[in-house]
Amino acid sequence: MFINLGNPMARIIEPRTLKGFRDFLPALMIPREQLMETARSVFRSYGFVPIDTPALELAEVLLAKVPDGAEVGKQMYRFTDNGGRDVALRFDLTVPLARFVSAHANELGLPFRRYHIGPVWRGENTQAGRYREFTQCDFDTIGSMDSAADTEIALVICDLLTALGIDRFAVHVNDRRVLSGLLFELGLPAESAMPILRSLDKLAKIGSPAVIAEMAASGAVTEAQAQRVVEMASTNGTNDEVLAALSERFASNPQAMTGVEGLRQLVDTARSAGIDEAHIRVDLSICRGLDYYTGTVYETFLTDLPEIGSVCSGGRYDDLTGRYTKQSLPGVGASLGLDRLIAAMEQLGIFGAQTATAAAVLVTRIESSRLGEYQAMARRLRSAGVGVDVFPDTKKLGQQLAYGERKGFRFALIAGSEEFAAGVWKLKDLLSRTEVTVDATDVASTIGSLLAERG
Repeated sequence: MFINLGNPMARIIEPRTLKGFRDFLPALMIPREQLMETARSVFRSYGFVPIDTPALELAEVLLAKVPDGAEVGKQMYRFTDNGGRDVALRFDLTVPLARFVSAHANELGLPFRRYHIGPVWRGENTQAGRYREFTQCDFDTIGSMDSAADTEIALVICDLLTALGIDRFAVHVNDRRVLSGLLFELGLPAESAMPILRSLDKLAKIGSPAVIAEMAASGAVTEAQAQRVVEMASTNGTNDEVLAALSERFASNPQAMTGVEGLRQLVDTARSAGIDEAHIRVDLSICRGLDYYTGTVYETFLTDLPEIGSVCSGGRYDDLTGRYTKQSLPGVGASLGLDRLIAAMEQLGIFGAQTATAAAVLVTRIESSRLGEYQAMARRLRSAGVGVDVFPDTKKLGQQLAYGERKGFRFALIAGSEEFAAGVWKLKDLLSRTEVTVDATDVASTIGSLLAERG
C-alpha cells in the first residue's frame, strides 16, 4: 500500500485575491442578499422581470457606445480568447441590456420592464469602497417615450428605499433637455455638451467658481457662457418655484420647455401618487456625466449621510440601441449602488448587529444518541418558517452556546435526557441570556411569536 503524504518541500501558495477584488464573508454577504431580495420584491411589484446576460461579450459590442478615448474603454478587462476573438468582461449592465433588447425585441414585446442584478468589472484605481469587481442592481423600461415611464422609475426608487427601512432620502431629478436648450440658446455646438456636463456634475463637490473655471479651461465655452450655465443650474426653491422659474426663463425655447414639462409631470404625478414632497427634488445641477442620457436624470441622496454620494442613479437614454438595430428602442432606468448603500445602512445602524448565520435558532446537541430527535425538532421549526442550525458535534454545552453567540443566533434550544423524559426543551435567548422551559409541542409557536415580537 502506498500512502502519499505530500511533498513537504512544496511551496505554500498565499491565499490572496487580486488587487481590487475581495471575498465576502457571511457577516457581509447576509445583508447583501437581504438587500437584493428586497430589491427583487419591489421590482416585481411593478411588473419588472429578471434577465441575465453573459459576463463575457465581444469587445466590439461593449465598445459600440463608448466614445474613442473614454476612460471606461481603457478600464475594460479585455483579451483574446482561445478562438482568437477580441472579448471583454462587461463593465456595466446597461450596454449589455442594449445588445439584449436589440437581439430579442420581437420576443420580449414592448414596452419591456427588466431588472438585472449581477457583477461587472472595471480595471480602475481602487479606493475606499470602490473595487474592480462590483455588483450592479439595474431596473429599466424599454420601448416607451412617454414621460410616465420616467416618473415610474422615480417611484420605484422611493418604494425601494422605503422598503429597506430608509425614510430620510431625496431623489434629485433634472432633465438634460433643459440644459441642451440653454446651450442651443447660447449658440454652442452639440459637441460642447459633454465637457460642460462633466464639469457641471462636480458643482456640489467643488463649487461654482471652480466649475466655471474648469468649463472655460476646456475651451468648450467662454467664461461668460459658463457663468450662464452655472447660474441656471444653481436655481433653487421648492419644486413648484423652480419649475415656475424655468417656465418663465425658457418660455420661447421649445427644447428646454420639453424638459421642463417632463419634470412638471414627474413632480405632479409623484405628488398625486402619495410620494412625500421631500422625497422628490428638482435639482438643475444634476446632469450625470455619461453621454448617452438624453432626458430625465436621477441621483438619490441620503439626508443623514449626503457625503456618501448618490445611492441610486440613472436616466433616460433614447438612442442606446442605435449601434445594434435600426428599430427605435428608447429606454429609461436606474442602478442601485448596492455596496455603497450597504455601507451607508451600516453607518446609519439600519442593519443592526451583523450576524454570520442565516438561521435564527441553534439546536444544541447534548445526547449523541438522540440526533434524530434533534433533527426532528429542527424540521418542525423549518416547516414553521424558522431557520435552524443543528450543531454537528456533541461538545460541551458552554462551547456550543459560545459558538451560537459568536455567530449571532437569536435563540438556542437545549435538551438532554431530563428534558426529553419530561417532554420539554429549554429555550435560551442568546442576546439577553435568559432562559425558559417550553413544552415540546409549543416550541415552534413560542419561537415564532418571539421572533415576530422582537423583529
